[in-house]
Amino acid sequence: MTHDTEIRPYRVDIPQVDLDDLADRLDRVRWTSTVPGADAEYGVSLERLQRLVAHWRDGYDWRAWEARLNSFPQFTTAIDGENIHFIHVRSPEAGALPLLLTHGWPGTVAEFLDVIGPLSDPRAHGGDPAAAFHVVVPSLPGMGFSGPTTSRGWGTRRTAAAWVELMGRLGYGERYGVGGNDAGSMINPEIGRLDPEHVVGAHVTQLFSFPTGDPAEFEGMTSEEMAALGVLQDFWENKGSFNMVHSQQPQTLAHAISDSPVGLLGWNTQLFGENLDDDFVLTNVAIAWFTGTAGSAIRFYREDSLDTDRPKEPTTVPIGLSSAARGDFLSIRRFAERDHADIRSWRVNEEVDGHYAARTNPDVITRDLRDFFALVR
Repeated sequence: MTHDTEIRPYRVDIPQVDLDDLADRLDRVRWTSTVPGADAEYGVSLERLQRLVAHWRDGYDWRAWEARLNSFPQFTTAIDGENIHFIHVRSPEAGALPLLLTHGWPGTVAEFLDVIGPLSDPRAHGGDPAAAFHVVVPSLPGMGFSGPTTSRGWGTRRTAAAWVELMGRLGYGERYGVGGNDAGSMINPEIGRLDPEHVVGAHVTQLFSFPTGDPAEFEGMTSEEMAALGVLQDFWENKGSFNMVHSQQPQTLAHAISDSPVGLLGWNTQLFGENLDDDFVLTNVAIAWFTGTAGSAIRFYREDSLDTDRPKEPTTVPIGLSSAARGDFLSIRRFAERDHADIRSWRVNEEVDGHYAARTNPDVITRDLRDFFALVR
């Protein structure tokens, strides 16, 4: 870890020249062709992208979102040679539990803006003050306001180690919880593996445990488990190309999505479901565009693919799952229990559809975080 441990206040302040440059690029977009009636089968539809670009150019208000981001205290610090940005909201409640929330790709810290208030100040939001958290929301290394990474190796495990350092630097190292989505769901159990004496629990929205190929693993599978396996198979066969590209040739793609905001929007939108509001989609993409992290963000997948010497034993940190019932990866408990020894809570929420529950159903995620950490805090 670097010896520079200073924590510096940070505010988002995108220069007007960058907004003007973006508007000019959007005005000069060069649209692709399409096949009538087959857009959805081939990827992000031209119709959807044209709608998003029109809103980005003439209706979307970046300055309003910038002001909302700046309504939360933000900071940067150097960890392991890289700049790390984070939101840090201290609860007014004595005894609040420190909680670190981690986003994934193509998300950003914007994913959690709707839950920070209820989690940090439940009294002001009709909740039990005993369930309060000090909330820390970092931008993943190489993503968003952390800026591009300058060194190799920033995958799941190196990020987990950085988050342990961050929580210690903030004075939370003796006792804290972790939560998050997507990459956060991979990083959180690893934080518990690295810091088991201090992590009271890891809350996730997916448990990425897959079949090993052993036929015995499929014996006695329920219809629900088979359906979940079918969702997984469909994803890898029809929607998982981004994973392969990111894992094998991220730099090749980076040249395109770093040069064209519409290209970046088209690529990132493949994982933003139709149920998400356009402003949320554009905010996440705009953050990647303005920070110049379109290319460094996708390197996370390549770094993970190169990290082949991972621990084989199950994690032991208490784990809670809060899963969407539809529109997202469906975790399969028999595989999850093989990889995680202490699953304390397993919820599949029928009211949640999609990958970004902290945006679409912030009340559900807030409730599930409170309930899980009530078990372990």
